[in-house]
Amino acid sequence: MLIIGCDYHPSFQQIAFVDTDTGEFQERRLEHREEAEKFYRELAVQGVRVRVGMEASGQARWFERLLAELNIELWIGDATEIARKRGRKQKTDRQDAQHILHLLLKDDFPQIWVPSWENRDLRQLLWHRHRMVQARTRMMNQLQAVALNEGLRCKKKLWREGGRTQLEAFRLAPWASRRRHDLLELLDRLNPKIAELSQAIEQEVRNCPVAQRLMTHPGVGPLTAPAFVLIIERADRFQCGKQIASYLGLVPLEDSSGNRRRLGHITKQGNSLLRFLLVEAAQVTVRSLPEWRSKYVHLTMRRGRKIAKVAMARKLAVRLYWMMRKEWDYKQLKEFGSHAGQPGHRDGVKSNIE
Repeated sequence: MLIIGCDYHPSFQQIAFVDTDTGEFQERRLEHREEAEKFYRELAVQGVRVRVGMEASGQARWFERLLAELNIELWIGDATEIARKRGRKQKTDRQDAQHILHLLLKDDFPQIWVPSWENRDLRQLLWHRHRMVQARTRMMNQLQAVALNEGLRCKKKLWREGGRTQLEAFRLAPWASRRRHDLLELLDRLNPKIAELSQAIEQEVRNCPVAQRLMTHPGVGPLTAPAFVLIIERADRFQCGKQIASYLGLVPLEDSSGNRRRLGHITKQGNSLLRFLLVEAAQVTVRSLPEWRSKYVHLTMRRGRKIAKVAMARKLAVRLYWMMRKEWDYKQLKEFGSHAGQPGHRDGVKSNIE
């Protein structure tokens, strides 16, 4: 078997590999993409069993597809854990490749879970729509500024027929007029594209029973539900709600020692899109459920609005996790879920004795 430690860069990769049958050790630098592709295809033709280990990277999709096509085993590792296991203070590409190879050989490589190709492609759909909406929001804000400068303050009414007519009727300087015209033109082109992407997401939700169950929870719509399913994918990867909150970056930074405990802002180490959607969905849930509204107001008075929003987003994430793991809808969650803190249920469970 050939075991390869790969230090991947966008333009090249430094590899260190050893043949476990003969003990032969070699090192090479492979330029992307031609030289690297030729090297791995030759290994596949030879019929050698190969295992490649590398750190998680956002620029290696083509490399992952190549190895999958050649039936070469690929292990992707946690970059933070790999760096933590490095004992030497010197750091070069050769030493990084050797370090990854050493972890593979002693069975100490911190391998992480990798989603399927279908999952990744659907994530691109969500990200694409999210970025398009962000671009539209920036354009709308600029047009609102143009209207305010001309004394027109109508907020959302600006996007209705009457508001737009007023905006277009202003006599502006040449370049200001050009700016207004271009922004309105881009806005008209973006709206149908966003609507098309939204329809595609709704179609995917109709084909996903798990997302449909999550949407029964108040505040969870056709964006938050599929995003949660795609990012978590398998609820059995986590043992409890605390791990979900940590995975999504909704837990505070901690620097504690001895009797001193110091907590900071949230880690933000998880998926930023899902974290954004959870915060938005939690605010809708607060407006929909009286018990959530009471909790939110209480937290706002104690800790401030920003912390209260994040706290409610974390609570929503934990609820969606249990709905996904237990295969419950919202009605079943209310019936069989935790009753901690409710009158008559001091131990946090509902009595079966009527």
